[in-house]
Amino acid sequence: MDDPAKRGMIRQAMSAPYLGREEEIELALRWKEKHDQEALNRIALAHMRLVIAMAGRFRHFGLPASDLIQEGHVGLLEAAARFDPERQVRFSTYAAWWIRASMQDFILRNWSIVRGGTSSAQKALFFNLRRLRARLAQERREASRQDIYIEVADALGVAVADVAAMDARLSASDTSLDAPLAGEDGQSERMDFLVSDAPPPDEVAGKTIDDERRARWLGKALSTLNARELKIIRERRLSEEGATLEALGETLGISKERVRQIESRAIEKLRTALTRIDPDMMRHAA
Repeated sequence: MDDPAKRGMIRQAMSAPYLGREEEIELALRWKEKHDQEALNRIALAHMRLVIAMAGRFRHFGLPASDLIQEGHVGLLEAAARFDPERQVRFSTYAAWWIRASMQDFILRNWSIVRGGTSSAQKALFFNLRRLRARLAQERREASRQDIYIEVADALGVAVADVAAMDARLSASDTSLDAPLAGEDGQSERMDFLVSDAPPPDEVAGKTIDDERRARWLGKALSTLNARELKIIRERRLSEEGATLEALGETLGISKERVRQIESRAIEKLRTALTRIDPDMMRHAA
């Protein structure tokens, strides 16, 4: 590493003493019960070897080891802050998941201009495709590429098309947007021919202002509801899942028909309140 501070961090980590199980539990309890920052730091420092070792497993992605270690350190601190000694699990076992996840997220963000997917299935495909493809190619030398794609898809639970697309991404090199293109003037670059689908800045700014204004209006209108009306509106209209009338009825101890009546009344109250806040709002929203 070129950074002296990072080199020093690695030397410090490699010389840090190992923690026995009892000492590890004691430090974890000090952090959990007393928020003892020194205890948290000692747990993290004692396990930096794990971060450094795991960074070595991802070296073939071509990213700086110092950056991988730094990201792994973030995951290590997150694990230390969340660790519960009552689970009877060694901290290294618990922390390994957080460290690996932090490094993998960093790799997915920075490995290539063409980003891979961020779902769990796409992550599994990204980090396991090369290994599985090489193993299958060695075991079945006569198999076609399509046959290998099918086996990889079955093994990872993804679509065959996703395997082919990811293989193309991993096999292709990135192309600079500043690369010159042949043309009459000889001055054109690839970037000159890219068309942005994003809205212009003035529309983005206008939408942001409108969204903030509507959020304030909605907050004021919601304040006119009583506690039961507010709960029903939040659960039914403002959550992604959208609770059913039956589920809310069971929670509140009333019938689903009563929930529907309260919801209708609350919507009418909101409509009235919003109109009072800004009579033109309904036309603007439409």
